[in-house]
Amino acid sequence: MPLIGYARVSTEDQTPLPQSEALQSAGCVEIFKEHASGGNRARPVLARVLERVQSGDTLVVVRIDRLARSLSHLLEVIERLEAKGAFFRSLQDPIDTASPQGKFTLQVLGAAAEFERALIRERTKAGLASARTKGRVGGNPGLRARDPAALRKVRLARQDGYMERLNETAQDWVPHVRRLRPDMAWEDVLRIINGPLPYDRHWTQSRLLRAVKAYVRDGFLPAEVLDRAGRRETDDRLPAIVAAIKGADPDITLVAICDRLESMRERTPRGRTSWQPSSVRMLLERAEKLGLLKPAK
Repeated sequence: MPLIGYARVSTEDQTPLPQSEALQSAGCVEIFKEHASGGNRARPVLARVLERVQSGDTLVVVRIDRLARSLSHLLEVIERLEAKGAFFRSLQDPIDTASPQGKFTLQVLGAAAEFERALIRERTKAGLASARTKGRVGGNPGLRARDPAALRKVRLARQDGYMERLNETAQDWVPHVRRLRPDMAWEDVLRIINGPLPYDRHWTQSRLLRAVKAYVRDGFLPAEVLDRAGRRETDDRLPAIVAAIKGADPDITLVAICDRLESMRERTPRGRTSWQPSSVRMLLERAEKLGLLKPAK
């Protein structure tokens, strides 16, 4: 199984060389290096690695903290890998999801995380109940009085919280929106985004549009992505979708594209639900003729 290494250091003053050497010794055929804070989930190199990983690959790090600083982020990344049929391994920690022992360790971590969340919920409920018995009312006095300054402060805090949550998922949708809009209709962009994601992380069109508008407002995406999509001939729609999938991962195989189209519930030109590599090849050739895809070298 191909091993793909990921090395991260927090500042430009630090060097990822020791991590790279350890990953190379472990047999990694590719090693991606990144200078970024571990607390930032929207790391461009990590996003590229997760897009690059294919079924059967193993993402390898020297230590867990090089990949994630929180248990929730670690479990989120591993879920994305499992959805692709890939694995995760840490050289200095007892986690290797390709082995029964590693899977057990992961299950224990997941159970611990859920237990911690349950304890926090119970403590919060108990604290609120105790405060009520003593006659204390929770909440912000300024909000109860409808004070404009307090309302504005809460509004900004909610906006910051929303942007922080968006940043955690940016790697799922921002590259596709940047590359496909406004040439492709929102409905098709949405299907391409949701294709590789587990069902519980699927986007709705209204939620995606809200996220895109927020990123445009803050300058993270160009305003052009919100322009109206041009009318496309019916016969050009499937080549455009196949070209978009190929453009996101130039090394993707015809069989993998078939799987992606079936997960999107996209029908073949003849209306069938099962795709064949020959049909995908034909659509890719048409996409090249339409200028939707660069000719293969």
